[in-house]
Amino acid sequence: MRLKMVPKETKVDFFSFSKISIGLSSALVIGTIIAFFTMGLNFGIDFRGGTMLMVETPDVIEVSEYRSLLDHVVDGDVTVTELSDPAAAITGEPNHIIMVRIEQIGDDAAVQNDLIKIVKSTLSDAFEGIVFLQTDSVGAKVSGELVQAGVLAIVLAVGAVLFYIWLRFEWQFSVGAVVALVHDVFITIGIFCVTQIEFNLTIIAAILTIVGYSLNDTVVVFDRVRENLRRYKTMELKDVLNLSINETLSRTIMTSVTTLIALLTLYFLGGDVIRGFTFAMIWGVIIGTYSSIFVASVILLRLGVKRDWDKTDNAAGTQFADVDA
Repeated sequence: MRLKMVPKETKVDFFSFSKISIGLSSALVIGTIIAFFTMGLNFGIDFRGGTMLMVETPDVIEVSEYRSLLDHVVDGDVTVTELSDPAAAITGEPNHIIMVRIEQIGDDAAVQNDLIKIVKSTLSDAFEGIVFLQTDSVGAKVSGELVQAGVLAIVLAVGAVLFYIWLRFEWQFSVGAVVALVHDVFITIGIFCVTQIEFNLTIIAAILTIVGYSLNDTVVVFDRVRENLRRYKTMELKDVLNLSINETLSRTIMTSVTTLIALLTLYFLGGDVIRGFTFAMIWGVIIGTYSSIFVASVILLRLGVKRDWDKTDNAAGTQFADVDA
């Protein structure tokens, strides 16, 4: 007996929810813009510059002890966070890991290096058996370059998607896919503004992964749309889109659920180090599945699409539409 999360044949009229979905997406995008300019992103040291130390001690040491100790040796802002490791607690080997973030002071790398030595020496003298697991330091100039590189990576990824979908299908499909991708990226950034989870290079990697995941879902739906446009040449475009989404619904739901199972396991058992990344991925899978059904298809319906796929229209950018990829 096979597990079926979705019936074999569904006849859901997804476009009956189009006003609600467009209203919801518009509200989320507007909310993202407001949150970005009022709350902003909680940039990590990758983008702000500074130093991050990850230390482990054999005994439990209160975060307040670290803060009071470092306040006397560091002039800039210091953030101390206790990291939890659920997996270690389950195995009966709990560890006591603390992450210390120190604000970048000036542009002189030598000053920052001296500060790191002082901090390490101070912590070693104060806490017996302390182990420095990781030390990362990013200068102000490098952090600025990383911001530019991160933004450029996202823009190039979306641009490449626009070009690929245009060649694979036609420009209406391309616009629908890119609007869905920008929608996903925008709202993901908005969630990080609201939650104030640290935004660093790993989150950029998560966003690029979300772009790929969302595109995969959208292309599956669009490919079925193209097949059905050839098969049902007199059927209304709205009905063709509804039929295509229903035919791929089981695959979409199963893919999303199985991916979420793995991500939720990582989120709850993977520890704080990768929690931001997995949180972004979980949200990305949810919003990516939503946008491939309720955003990309609605845009395609509004723009219209060529119905006779037996005729090649080079101006439409469909000359490579039959190439398997």
